[in-house]
Amino acid sequence: MKSKDELLQVAKIGRPVGLKGELKLHISSDFPEQFKRGELFQTDKGFELEITSYNKSKNLVSFKGFSDRESAKKLINLNLFTTIEKTNENCTLKEGEFFWFDMIGSIVLDDELTLGRVKDIQRFSNSDYLVVETDKKLIEKELPKEFFLPYIDRYIISFDNEKKTVYSKDAYSILENS
Repeated sequence: MKSKDELLQVAKIGRPVGLKGELKLHISSDFPEQFKRGELFQTDKGFELEITSYNKSKNLVSFKGFSDRESAKKLINLNLFTTIEKTNENCTLKEGEFFWFDMIGSIVLDDELTLGRVKDIQRFSNSDYLVVETDKKLIEKELPKEFFLPYIDRYIISFDNEKKTVYSKDAYSILENS
């Protein structure tokens, strides 16, 4: 069993629907195709759950050993986790796409100026924001310790997964005004 630091949260289990143990699945991943019969997910309580069925159109899931409403209620509010390895196996990326975990820890450059490192990525509404931990040299100039950088074409030029570098434009002005 992997520690929580080595796992990726991909969903949260919601309320039961019907009498046969189906539960509402609140997916926090862009890859619903990973939720298929036979797939195993670790919970935040430390045990594994195996999917027996998944209805993509209704986001309903059933798990082995929880085939009625009463037993399924025990799973409400549990988070489901998977590994980076399983994510790479089960999720297909298109050209130029990458996973959030690929970007976390990357350096953020605005022209040649190092602004900091990507600490996390947050999704608000339909937009993704890089949570950037500001470079120490800029903190010494009394700039904020961290700032949110919208992941949109206006600010992000590209991401080099090999070099672990986010190339940005006008991001320094966001830092200054944070």
